[in-house]
Amino acid sequence: MKIIITGGAGFIGSHLADALIKDGHKVAVIDNLFTGKKENLNPKAKFYKIDIRNPKIFQVFKREKPTIVFHYAAQINVRRSVENPVESANINILGALNILESCRKNGVKKIIFASTGGAMYGKANVIPTPENFPELPLSPYGIEKLTIEKYLNYYYSIFKLPFVVLRLANVYGPRQNSKGEAGVVAIFCDQMLAKKQPIINGDGKQTRDFVYVADIVRANILAMEKNKIGIFNIGTAKETNINTIFQEIKKLTNCNCKKIHTHEKIGEQRRSCLDFSKAKKELSWEPKVELKEGLKRTKEWFEVKNLIRLSNKK
Repeated sequence: MKIIITGGAGFIGSHLADALIKDGHKVAVIDNLFTGKKENLNPKAKFYKIDIRNPKIFQVFKREKPTIVFHYAAQINVRRSVENPVESANINILGALNILESCRKNGVKKIIFASTGGAMYGKANVIPTPENFPELPLSPYGIEKLTIEKYLNYYYSIFKLPFVVLRLANVYGPRQNSKGEAGVVAIFCDQMLAKKQPIINGDGKQTRDFVYVADIVRANILAMEKNKIGIFNIGTAKETNINTIFQEIKKLTNCNCKKIHTHEKIGEQRRSCLDFSKAKKELSWEPKVELKEGLKRTKEWFEVKNLIRLSNKK
């Protein structure tokens, strides 16, 4: 099939592009390279350097005639959305609407949208949290993702554009940005390998549901292949606190850094953990990579990246 991935030079989008191309699909990537990186791009993917808000996006769709669209391009930093909600909404809501209109006008058969499970449910008192729990996001980022979920339902109801929403837990793995992209695993790996001192926000007892990027890619491909419409949590149903992540990566990297805490960040949830039983039942998906194995793979990727960076400096 012909497929467009927005954000296909980014962390998850580039892994997805690799898998789809390996499966024999023709992939076009739309990315403005604000956080995406050229080195992440699969050489077999057609690349369009363009912002999702640009009206010329329509011409890309008209030229490529995609059957399937994966929408991953977004402003994904929760803290940045708190600091500048107008800019964040401009990217995440108006940009997504530009993609949806391009899908509608060019006969796209299905859109898969990367939403958030980690920021969707607010102070949930049901852990792991199912999809039917009330959505009460505590950040502009979460509100923006929820808004697009409602628009997707509208486009399906009125224009018959099928959709799958994947509410992702805290995704980690190779290629994740370690420079502030809300990826604590990437940040800790990068800093500890460089023998720098990481800082833990708050007391470190806040929990997250960490899911490895390869499991996320499988969920996307199943969402494309299965004849399903709707919203699915994609996580592990296991809570892990930040102090535990710190200790595990400290062991993996043989770093002698101390555990230093700072104040907690505004808009961050205390607990987050997703019930994936609906995805298991309807998409035949469940996570396969255990946390310790995923952290080991991620650490190894950052080691190689750091070696390449050092050799390039010589």
